[in-house]
Amino acid sequence: MTSEITLFVNPTAGSGRGARAAQPAASALRDAGFSVRTVLGEDADDALRRAREAVAGGTGALITVGGDGMMSLALQAVAGTATPLGAVAVGTGNDFARALGLPIRDPAAAGRLAAEALKAGTVRSIDLGRVGERWFGSVLASGFDSRVNDRGNRMRWIGGRFKYDLAILAELAAFRPVPYRLRLDDGPVTEVEATLIAVGNGTTYGGGMRICADAVMDDGLLDVTVVRDCSRTTLLKVFPKVYRGTHLGHPAVTVHRVSSISLEAAGVTAYADGEPLGPLPLDATCVPGAVRVLAP
Repeated sequence: MTSEITLFVNPTAGSGRGARAAQPAASALRDAGFSVRTVLGEDADDALRRAREAVAGGTGALITVGGDGMMSLALQAVAGTATPLGAVAVGTGNDFARALGLPIRDPAAAGRLAAEALKAGTVRSIDLGRVGERWFGSVLASGFDSRVNDRGNRMRWIGGRFKYDLAILAELAAFRPVPYRLRLDDGPVTEVEATLIAVGNGTTYGGGMRICADAVMDDGLLDVTVVRDCSRTTLLKVFPKVYRGTHLGHPAVTVHRVSSISLEAAGVTAYADGEPLGPLPLDATCVPGAVRVLAP
């Protein structure tokens, strides 16, 4: 393994935290004996191209400095390769890092953890979800949650979990249940009226909402959380429980563990790792051991 490490930096993440976080993370890696190269991009496509060039060039690890959006880009570069992926989580949601037990908004600690994992060779293999050519590490959202995500992404004047709480309240006024056609693994196609269907490789989205609270990132399966049609009053009662994961015991909620899922619904845009994925229909599969991560 080469001693050169690539920091994949989003300088605008977390209202500018990305730019400030790169230096202490780089210092921690250099103190451990690694040389550090920083990669930026003019836009998402350019950043991804540069990340892929670093991976193809044999970098010892690709370590993101930013949030889930940057992590999503990095996954597209490292999935299916031997290059380890690390995270200095300083974004708004940080759900991928949270699921892996990595430091949140502590760049020096994150840099030290990555350096220790590289030196000790304690690199962990985890699964990823895949839709077409697109990889995701945390949760694929569709229905009410994807509309909340869409609204939350437009609310740039506020950050953190509170943004998603406001977006939930705003979307409740106009929401109607979604008629889905659903197929789990090789089972039959079923029709269900649902508030949302979330597909989790990881446990959380939206900055800590444990929508797929029991998901395990190295079990070779995706957790599918189906919240069936329910009233606004019920939804208001259930949604706060998502932060603790206790919503899974509600009668309107069912959970399935699958290796693949097909989702179809009119007028629904899916999000994966907080980023727009595209309109349904889609097929998602779990790819076991698809990425190596610098994590406990």
